[in-house]
Amino acid sequence: MDISVVVPLLNEEESLPELVAWIDRVMLANNFSYEVLLVDDGSTDGSWKAIQLLQEQHPSVKGIRFQRNYGKSAALNTAFQQTGGDVVITMDADLQDSPDEIPELFHMIKEGRYDLVSGWKKKRYDPLSKTLPTKLFNAVTRKMSGISLHDFNCGLKAYRKEVVKSIEVYGEMHRYIPVLAKWAGYTKIGEKAVSHQARKYGHSKFGMSRFINGFLDLLSIMLVGKFGKRPMHFFGTIGTFTFIIGFFILLYLSASKLWWDETGIADRPIFYFGILALIIGSQLFLSGFLAELVVRNSSHRDHYKIADSIGFEQSVTAVME
Repeated sequence: MDISVVVPLLNEEESLPELVAWIDRVMLANNFSYEVLLVDDGSTDGSWKAIQLLQEQHPSVKGIRFQRNYGKSAALNTAFQQTGGDVVITMDADLQDSPDEIPELFHMIKEGRYDLVSGWKKKRYDPLSKTLPTKLFNAVTRKMSGISLHDFNCGLKAYRKEVVKSIEVYGEMHRYIPVLAKWAGYTKIGEKAVSHQARKYGHSKFGMSRFINGFLDLLSIMLVGKFGKRPMHFFGTIGTFTFIIGFFILLYLSASKLWWDETGIADRPIFYFGILALIIGSQLFLSGFLAELVVRNSSHRDHYKIADSIGFEQSVTAVME
């Protein structure tokens, strides 16, 4: 199968028939073999009935329905496990992403040999209250991740099959799939300017809280991706540095009390800062040590993604550190 189209949705009953018909036209015009996975993330309207009807009319349509709303990340992660296409395309269900972009995205993956191609809505039909925070969010993510993309959160993306099978999207990490892919070893990440349609039905499902949650998720990805298998390097380094600062502060105060300054140590504010630094440093070091014990005893501690192997009777699935 050439393409799997993954569409997470929430209360998009009106747009689904038009979206599926549009996808069908594009696929048939380009002679692609394909499937469309519609993931109903706990809709309260008639979205699931619409999916059932579409499945009867279009054999390529498959549907997954959540018992309640779990979020876009859960919808994507569940669908990724079920995809069978060589190239996986994700798009939103609100008709703001154009299926006409699919052929070029497909060719960029297959011929350009990208691991992931992210859409860039260069011209957006969104209010300033959404576009300005989005620009700030993208600038921060570019700086912290080192990935040169203009629009990390664009729903229209294309992936090699191996990419979606190698990453786990949870929480609200769908905004950072390029970062997850990079940490999984898929570093050939491209970008394509795509058309952005004005919303035709319904209203946006995202509020301002997503920017706060998104920033916290970015910190989580950066820390877990870099220190997930060696937490002591993170907590231990900061803890040791903080402890040393506190130790030298108290050493200085003790020396000054003994030889040249008769002022009581406890009367000086810096004394309490030194004590606090010692306590925090010790706690951070202990946290790193405990995290290291947890990682060392994890059943996945020696699981690493291997791109290829040669000279073995069977494929290598994991290596020891």
